[in-house]
Order: sequence, then structure tokens, then C-alpha cells
Amino acid sequence: MSAGPSAARVYAVLAAGVLVVSTASILIRWLQVAGVPSLSIAAWRLALAALVLAPVVLARHRAELARLAPRDWALAAAAGAFLAAHFAAWILSLEYTSVASSVALVSTNPIWIGIASWLLFRERLGGILVIAITLAIAGTAIIFLGGGDTSGGTRPTLGNALALAGSLAMCGYLLVGRGLRRSMSLLPYVGVVYAAAAVCLVALALAAGAPLGGVGRESWLALLALAVGPQLLGHSSFNWALKYLSATLIALAILGEPVGSTILAWWLLEEPVGAVKLGGMALLLAGIFLAARGTGK
Repeated sequence: MSAGPSAARVYAVLAAGVLVVSTASILIRWLQVAGVPSLSIAAWRLALAALVLAPVVLARHRAELARLAPRDWALAAAAGAFLAAHFAAWILSLEYTSVASSVALVSTNPIWIGIASWLLFRERLGGILVIAITLAIAGTAIIFLGGGDTSGGTRPTLGNALALAGSLAMCGYLLVGRGLRRSMSLLPYVGVVYAAAAVCLVALALAAGAPLGGVGRESWLALLALAVGPQLLGHSSFNWALKYLSATLIALAILGEPVGSTILAWWLLEEPVGAVKLGGMALLLAGIFLAARGTGK
């Protein structure tokens, strides 16, 4: 960790962020039940967050934005595109599979980072990482094979695949953001990246014919809560910590989200988790934990 806030403060911020982010899937499921399309939810989540941030960023950090090199703008746009792909795929997944399966599978980032390091950079896979990948693959297979349980979704295999796609997109977001956050302060970084993601998602929603209007008052409140809570407070805490911790350690911290979301879905949505799927989740989370420990710095 570089010089800056204490380790205790960094980890406390991460823990608070995980708690807030765990509410996202519950808010999204409520919005979907209310008839708001998934792509519209994703677009408004990022658009509202960007609109809240814009006045603060422009008022306080205009000079820093003016100093950004073209490469920095390109990296910010790339991070925003990855973030847009993550939210589009993951929020769509919640239409088709259970909260427990979706949030567990979308949290598999450390597995893909470990495999990519081996395939692309020829980094040696240690024994712990091999065990981690084996556990994660076994857990993922069990979750997919347990897809016949539609208590939390209508097409669980499709939903699970979308959640995995969202996880891959999050890997790109974290890796691009890790380099950019070293040269940018938090508010300008999230302001630019969230705006770029919002533009991508609004364009995608319009192209898919997902309406951006006609939302009821309660749904607007839920969208605002989603933007201010999980997005601005939750994800921004991860971006803040990216300056002091590795992308893999951030992914490890995010591992707390599946646990929190599953508990909230059981409590608030009465969404049961069968014994087989619970076993698969346990294997998957154990694999993610070991992978993050094996590749984090």
C-alpha cells in the first residue's frame, strides 16, 4: 500500500462499501417487478450518479480535468465502457436467475484475473491458485446444473451466463481503473468514468428500445437510491481504495457482496436457496477467496 490513509481506514471504507453494494440486487429486483426494463435501470443508475457528481467535479476539479492527457481520457472511456458492459449484463441476469446465483457468479473476478495472468503473461500458477480455480469451476458447474430451480428466475442458465459475462467486464474495469487512479483523484475519476458508462448505457437502452421515461414515483425513488447508495457510495469506495490496494484485493473485498445479497434476498424477497445450490456457492466463494489471496499484492 502506498503512503496515505492507514490500512484500517482503507479496509473500513471497503467494508462499508460492500454493505451498501449488497442492497443493489434487491433494489434492482423491485424495479424489475415494477416493470422497469433492465437496460433502463442500468442506464438511469449510471446517469443519475453522473448527474449528481457533475456539478461537484466541474466546480472543484476543472483544473485537474484540463491537465488530463489524451491517453487518460481514452483510458477513462475504456473503463466506462467496461463498467457499462458489467451493469448491462449483470442487471439483465437478475431477470432470469436468482439473486444468490447472479451475485455469486458476477463476483468471480479473481478467477479470471488468475487465468488471464497465466494465459497472457505466462505467469506460473501456484498450487493454491490451481486449487482455487478447480473449486471455482466445480462451484460454477453445480450452480449451472442446479438451474432447474426457478424460484429466483425464469431462465437460470441464461441468467447465470450473463452474470459470468458481467464478471469478465468487471475485470477489465478494475484493471484499467487501477492504472488510471494512480494519476487521478477520486471525484474526477468517478465523474468521468460514470459519465462515459452512462453514455454507453443510454445508447444501448435506446438501441434496444428500452424506454427511459414513464417511470412511477416509487420507481424513481428506488432508482435514485440505487444511484446514490450502491453506485456513488458503494462503488466509489472501491475506486477510492484502488489507489492504495491491488485490483485483486478489491475483488476479494467485493466477495462479501454475494453473502449480503443472498441474506437480504432470503429476508426481503423470500427467495430460498436450495442445498445443492448453496453447496455450489460455498465452493465458488472458497475458490474466489483462494484465488484473490493467491494473486493479490
